[in-house]
Amino acid sequence: MGGEPIVAIVGAGPAGLAATRVLVQAGLRPIVLEEATLPGGQGTRRLSPLSEPYRAALYGQGADAMARREDTENAILAKCDYRPGTLVWACHDNQLELLGPDGFVGQPYTHLVIAVGATDRIMPVPGWTLPGVFTLGGSQVAVKRHASFIGRKVVFAGSSPLLYLAAAQYLRLGHRDLTVLDTTPMAAKLRAFPAMLRHAPRTAMEGLALMAELRRGGVAMLSGGTIRAIEGDGRVERLRYVTRKGRETVVAADAVAMGHGLRAETQLAELAGAEFRFDPDFRQWFARTDAMGRAGETLWLAGDSARIGGAQAADAAGSLAAQSLLASLGRQIPARLLRRGRRRLKAQLDFQRAMTGAFRWPAETVAELPDATPICRCERVTAGEIRATLAAPVGPVEINRVKSITRCGMGRCQGRFCGPALAEIVASAAGETPGRLRAQAPVRPIPLVADTEGAEQRA
Repeated sequence: MGGEPIVAIVGAGPAGLAATRVLVQAGLRPIVLEEATLPGGQGTRRLSPLSEPYRAALYGQGADAMARREDTENAILAKCDYRPGTLVWACHDNQLELLGPDGFVGQPYTHLVIAVGATDRIMPVPGWTLPGVFTLGGSQVAVKRHASFIGRKVVFAGSSPLLYLAAAQYLRLGHRDLTVLDTTPMAAKLRAFPAMLRHAPRTAMEGLALMAELRRGGVAMLSGGTIRAIEGDGRVERLRYVTRKGRETVVAADAVAMGHGLRAETQLAELAGAEFRFDPDFRQWFARTDAMGRAGETLWLAGDSARIGGAQAADAAGSLAAQSLLASLGRQIPARLLRRGRRRLKAQLDFQRAMTGAFRWPAETVAELPDATPICRCERVTAGEIRATLAAPVGPVEINRVKSITRCGMGRCQGRFCGPALAEIVASAAGETPGRLRAQAPVRPIPLVADTEGAEQRA
């Protein structure tokens, strides 16, 4: 490709911002496309004007450092073609299809960095579609964007380090009626902790500090239970679970924030040409990349959309991807920078892999889901309907065929929330590795708009 490179970065979270920083320092002016109105991503989501007065309470001693980091990010983005509020909904033939303030636009590129992050991974249970049930990320959005709690009596349930972070954020802002139900037993955490401590001691100690903070604040902390149902008449009233010893217990609640870790956003990467492989530890399909995040001749992936690693791993991965991109343009990158970046990224990714033992995805529980349990809330497909399809004569045993027959995964979320559970149900029936839903454009819902001007001309 001749001429000046057109570098597009999709996502302005930690990975995208790190890639942008490296490219700007090298004298390039990348196009940075961000679906949200503010940069920062999910884990480092910026506070809205409503929430800004609570910054000190929410972040404590880290509040000033976060403000300085945001000022630095703003200065870097000022040197880019930064386009907030812009959805990238398709990719083909070295062109991105955008929907932003100027409507539908095509954006060609010569080099592409995808850093779109991850979403909460959910294991459905009876009642998970009741009003008052949120994802863990959604509970954080309520605080950071809307300056509100999701309820007066909140249960954070599932198996994820975000259980403790979200609960701590609520506690710091004065909420006192909180419960944390972690479905992974404490014994599993103790077994995983030495490896976590070895790979990333600071991150591991930060996790312990969150738990200690919650205990000092009087937060009820339960571990090892299996969630049976979320119940209520028209909205959440209680959560029912079974303890490790088999005792059924009920926790009163008017809101539940649930999640079982994160699932990588891979749809755009697939449309851009990435290939995938199954990771048995995470029980997810991740893109194939080299150590620098390169997934193709002109394609790089960074952050949680490539490997689940958290904000620090995303920063390292974004820097490495940008350095690899510069090398592809003939720029010389000091070897010591590459070595340091690879070490930093590997430590965080190894930490996350060790953490899969401390926060387990409960794949085995799909077999226990009642048939009436909604799996796809968008298309109202139940576990029983999926099982009936699989049990039919010459029934499908491939996840995309099941999707076509049942419409599970065809709704507004495009399989983001039902896909992991669907994959486990199909895998359980087939006795095989969970499959993956194929990506197709648009990767997110877009409005159907009429070409009014063209229609008038034709008339």
